[in-house]
Amino acid sequence: MTRRVLTHALFYIILIVLAGFYLLPIYLMLLTSFKSFDQVDLKTMWSLPTNGLHIANFIAGYKQLAPNINNSLMMVIPEAILSSLLGSLNGYLLAKWKFRGSNLVFTLILFGMFIPYQSILIPLVKFMQAIKLYGDIPGLVLVHIIYGIPITTLIFRNYYAGIETEILDAGKIDGAGLMGLYRYIMFPLSAPTGMNSCLR
Repeated sequence: MTRRVLTHALFYIILIVLAGFYLLPIYLMLLTSFKSFDQVDLKTMWSLPTNGLHIANFIAGYKQLAPNINNSLMMVIPEAILSSLLGSLNGYLLAKWKFRGSNLVFTLILFGMFIPYQSILIPLVKFMQAIKLYGDIPGLVLVHIIYGIPITTLIFRNYYAGIETEILDAGKIDGAGLMGLYRYIMFPLSAPTGMNSCLR
């Protein structure tokens, strides 16, 4: 028993040392970010900031990056929410509503994961120009939603397939229809999967 405890302790010590080594660049980056410009030097890069913490670097960086950050948020937030919602609906229907050709439909949707951007770049640009969304944030949102649907469908479909069918049968007895089962049972149960899809 003692040997097993020592083995586990040694294993965790090695993991902690490796994790610390891995986090050293992040520590150095944070340490440097709180120094004034005249304190940044290779010879003193491990030294703590003198004369207090300086946050002027963060303020200056935010002023320069603010427009780009806002554009990123305006694109990422709706894209993540909408692609996860559509993937959730697809996954629910493909996992719990078996119809003729459902496996083929699922395979075709997954095929979209393997289409490289470069192969459809020119047709995509022409299409976005035709619908007047080229060069704007709504166009980027639309493209990312379409490209996000295959992976979110895969994630939700695999998750929903593991949910017991008896839960849905109980909902049917209570009078819930196809979308009622999704709204009141499946969708609330898929919150952790939705977070994973948004962070994909």
